Amino acid sequence: MKSVLAPKIVAILAFVLVAPTWSRAADGPWPVEKAAAWGREHPWLVGCNYAPSTAINQLEMWQADTFDLETIDRELGWAESLGFNSLRVFLHHIPWERDSEGFVKRIDQFLEVADRHHIGVMLVLFDGVWDPYPHAGKQPEPRRGLHNSGWVQSPGRVILAAPDRHDEMKGYVTGVIARFKDDRRVQVWDLFNEPDNPNKSSYGRLEPKNKPELALALLRKEFAWARAANPSQPLTAGVWSGDFTKVDALSPINKFMLEQSDVISFHNYHPLEGMKKDVETLKRYRRPILCTEYMARGNGSRFDPILAYLKSEGVAAYNWGFVDGKSQTIYPWDSWQHRYPDKPPLWFHDVFHTDGKPYDAKEVDYIRSVTGAKKKD
Repeated sequence: MKSVLAPKIVAILAFVLVAPTWSRAADGPWPVEKAAAWGREHPWLVGCNYAPSTAINQLEMWQADTFDLETIDRELGWAESLGFNSLRVFLHHIPWERDSEGFVKRIDQFLEVADRHHIGVMLVLFDGVWDPYPHAGKQPEPRRGLHNSGWVQSPGRVILAAPDRHDEMKGYVTGVIARFKDDRRVQVWDLFNEPDNPNKSSYGRLEPKNKPELALALLRKEFAWARAANPSQPLTAGVWSGDFTKVDALSPINKFMLEQSDVISFHNYHPLEGMKKDVETLKRYRRPILCTEYMARGNGSRFDPILAYLKSEGVAAYNWGFVDGKSQTIYPWDSWQHRYPDKPPLWFHDVFHTDGKPYDAKEVDYIRSVTGAKKKD
């Protein structure tokens, strides 16, 4: 009996010794091999950036009195019908500060609905875009004809511009991640959306002049907080502007995000050739690549042919917007300079009307042809 078991024990010990432990480094991302393993487990994520049509911003989406699970369930059914298997969804620190238990309960309810529709979720913790002065309570009504007239930043200027207050965000970051760090319904943690965005065309006059330096300081802490929570899901922060082609030309914040992310994410609102350039450039990091924002029809960034290209490259694809609603992202970015009195004939973002009718039926058929979803009668 001893001679039979001994070889097995040796084999088991050998496996333990050579098998990768893949623990997260205290000051760095996952090993490339672990990131690749995650990529094999999630071979092609496809979906959209999602907020319900009844919410003008993240606060109206998540605050208890305006949390609209009925609308979410209906609209996620349309996402499922397109073959979407992932959503990028923005959180906000204010609901956590007001009622952390209620907030995580609502996140759990959202994840439950998404899972029922066979959809996973990428959760975004901070955002550097649009109104830098978020506030709790009733949110503003949409301003007619204006793209994202009510979207808000997190944490916003008051905290971002005061480095001695950055640590106030630690409880939110670690609390949310700790609650869902082993939840299979959460696919990725996106730590900070466009952290250094100057918002020149909208709220630029209200932004701190040294926003990139402030954002990088907070982002450094956020990555450390998130790593300390040790989530099973990868961390990322996406590059969105500047030249990625030359490592020595990267801005400090782009360099940090690319070097510290477990999986690489980026935004691209250009036609196909511009998309190809970014994808080929970002392959140098040898990690799964996620395009977390694309599709602006007026810019030439369209589902056809970009979605098929991203699938062919195994690059995750999240278009901006889904249902024409209070965010008003059917209007282009330049609506901040030239207000649109009527709905534009060419929608900038979004796929469906609020009744579920596609903006462009042929476009929806194309999406389904790429994802392999069957059209329901």
